[in-house]
Amino acid sequence: MQPKRFTPDQARLKIQAYCAYQERSHREVREKLYSYGLFKDDVDQLTVELLDQNFLNEERFARAYVSGKFRIKKWGRRKIELHLKEKGVSAYCIKQGFKEIDPEEYSKTMMELIAYKLRTVAAKNDFERHAKTAAYIVGRGFESELVWEQIHQLRVKN
Repeated sequence: MQPKRFTPDQARLKIQAYCAYQERSHREVREKLYSYGLFKDDVDQLTVELLDQNFLNEERFARAYVSGKFRIKKWGRRKIELHLKEKGVSAYCIKQGFKEIDPEEYSKTMMELIAYKLRTVAAKNDFERHAKTAAYIVGRGFESELVWEQIHQLRVKN
């Protein structure tokens, strides 16, 4: 079965609703427009219209994405950056997005995750417990040097 093709006017209404629902990257919007069966010229024209009407703003998208992934999912900078790059967000917008993360809050969140994981991980000894904890936190996108520094500080305190 062929997907339904939209005229540019029909697609304009649908894509405006799509963008109004939540922040979108340029790549997501262009892919959606192509899925409507539009050709490159129409996609380019609608993209420019969306930018002019402020339905689409990559910096605003990056800020919202960074804020949400850090505060809700508790992802670190590396994982967030990787996902933004996959979405085709520019380096400048990624940098602007990271301004949404307060360094103290970042450190506090990482410490909370480390403390939680150290309490809950099953391991034969402290070395294994620390290694498993570090692997988990690094997997969430936090920088390995910061993770090991925090684990070392906890080890010294105890």
